[in-house]
Amino acid sequence: MQARECLTDLAQSDFASQGGGTAAEFIYLLVADALLLLHFLFVAFVILGLIVILLGKPMAWSFVRNWWFRMVHLVSIGIVVIQSWLGVICPLTLWESSLREKAGVATYDGAFIAHWLQEVLYYSAPPWVFIAIYTIFGALVVASWLLVPPQRRR
Repeated sequence: MQARECLTDLAQSDFASQGGGTAAEFIYLLVADALLLLHFLFVAFVILGLIVILLGKPMAWSFVRNWWFRMVHLVSIGIVVIQSWLGVICPLTLWESSLREKAGVATYDGAFIAHWLQEVLYYSAPPWVFIAIYTIFGALVVASWLLVPPQRRR
């Protein structure tokens, strides 16, 4: 049996144990899991991106001054900050939850990060705490543009 078949069998057996049934529901669950992974990678990019940028200056890593990398990073945290100020739940979270609901499996309420902090760390906080954290982190990303200025290639 090939690795892909093993993964499919494992996923289907896990899905079946959660009460899933149809092929469409299974596809919904796979897409929801893919969105969860995409969301995790987005969060990792935002957090690790700032760490790499700040480490890049003393380590003389030229890629941390790449204008496109820095602009994508700034826009990414900017979207998070604006959504938090407006009280908007991330569209990835909403899409993932909708797909899980269509698959007939458990969904979670609220925001992605708040949910996973609760699940992983058993920590919950009121929404204003996350708004403050996102805003402070966004300010640090803006400050990184002054500390480690990006450079456009000509």
